[in-house]
Amino acid sequence: MSATLIDLIRHGEPVGGRRYRGCGVDDPLSETGWQQMRHAVGDAAPWTRVLSSPLQRCQAFARELAEHHRLPLEIVPEFAEVGMGAWEGRAHHEIAVSEPERHRAYRNDPVGCRPEGAEPLEAFLDRVVSAYRARLERHPGEHLLIVCHSGTTRAILGEVLGLGPHDWYRTKTDYAGITRIRHGANGPVLECMNRPTLP
Repeated sequence: MSATLIDLIRHGEPVGGRRYRGCGVDDPLSETGWQQMRHAVGDAAPWTRVLSSPLQRCQAFARELAEHHRLPLEIVPEFAEVGMGAWEGRAHHEIAVSEPERHRAYRNDPVGCRPEGAEPLEAFLDRVVSAYRARLERHPGEHLLIVCHSGTTRAILGEVLGLGPHDWYRTKTDYAGITRIRHGANGPVLECMNRPTLP
């Protein structure tokens, strides 16, 4: 059987600039964000289907791409970003001023010092990885595009590379950054990470 290819693309820049957005803030893409996404994929359409987080910063582009290339589209709720609790929708600099000790602790240990009410990383990992594995089983030998978030990408990379949550934050995914994973007979291989355009 041929390998299953997975392309993960993070959403582009949302309206409102840099701030903590988990699954509780649903800002749309800014005009710059749309440009970033369209530049990243160009006119290519190597995929057999498109999967997307339900949040509009992902779903709107996924829907446009799927309709343009007449590809099946599946909205996967489990691919939504990790919940950030009390920090949802707040700017980084605002929290650094209003909660300096807590913000500093989070920056030093984003796993152990979560914002109040944030989604536990174990629960986040379970929902993302369960959905990811299910799609691998459902679509063997296909080439899938998953439009998602930096947290979702980190969780999937953690699963593929055997990294725990403490290691997730050693990876970076820019707006519209593309990561490719090949699942073959000898297991998964990370072929590229955080590319600005398709490989």
